[in-house]
Amino acid sequence: MDPTLALLLRLLDEGYDHPAWHGPNLRASVSRVDAATAAFRPAPGRKSVWEHAVHAAYWKYTVRRRLTGEKRGSFPHDGSDWFERPDPECAPADWDDAWKADLKLLDDTHRSLRAAVVALDPAALDKVTPGGKVVTARVIHGAAMHDVYHAGQIALLKRLAAVTQPTRRRHGS
Repeated sequence: MDPTLALLLRLLDEGYDHPAWHGPNLRASVSRVDAATAAFRPAPGRKSVWEHAVHAAYWKYTVRRRLTGEKRGSFPHDGSDWFERPDPECAPADWDDAWKADLKLLDDTHRSLRAAVVALDPAALDKVTPGGKVVTARVIHGAAMHDVYHAGQIALLKRLAAVTQPTRRRHGS
């Protein structure tokens, strides 16, 4: 495999679900988080763990589309960038299933992004993605850094949830 592609794949993997020196990756940050903790908001108008996870899935989807030239429209939630989670129409009794489905979406979008990177022609790495402003290698690198960034935010939100809701401390802290 091309060494630059191999490095970019390693960055994607470490940012998402492989061990890394920097601490928890994105997948580890949401593992063992129950739906109620995932839905916790530190203040009105602030994002939840759940929303960070779906936001990350959306950007994996977006980056994959940029790499493959796919058209918009196949992300399973309406809207773009940030999605209110849990869905206001979802009853709290159904949150567990909805949270698990969004975690599966996160895993699936990561796998499809990774597959798109594996399929890339190394010559494309120095070219601007279709409809984009930066070269392909930088877009892939940015996707990995995006995961690490949100893993850190999720870690802070889990701590806040544990402090403000002490009975939840054993769930995902």
